Amino acid sequence: QVDLVESGGGSVQAGGSLRLYCGANGVIYSSYCMAWYRQAPGKDREGVATIDSEGVVTYADSVKGRFFISQDITQTTVDLQMNNLKPEDTGMYYCATDGPRVDCTVKATVDEFNNWGQGTQVTVSS
Repeated sequence: QVDLVESGGGSVQAGGSLRLYCGANGVIYSSYCMAWYRQAPGKDREGVATIDSEGVVTYADSVKGRFFISQDITQTTVDLQMNNLKPEDTGMYYCATDGPRVDCTVKATVDEFNNWGQGTQVTVSS
């Protein structure tokens, strides 16, 4: 079991930036996937960015070139730098992690992850 805690959400105008943080406590898999997902009202949760234990990253097409995922040297936190934010980026952002069973790309389904944070709200106004 891994406890995940997100922070850093907020409200910004279009074109602005936010940085999200996710801290992990508990079992650290030797081979893992950490991911950021988001969910807009009335829509399904979708993958935004992933990073695995080898440092390989993937991004949703809608955020490529604007969002950047990174992890610290201890591999217990993963950040999401979000630049040039758009109103369509509005939603609840969740951090997730699991071991090697996960297909560590943004196409991974939500049920592939057993560990989720409580989410942090991002609101982008036009």
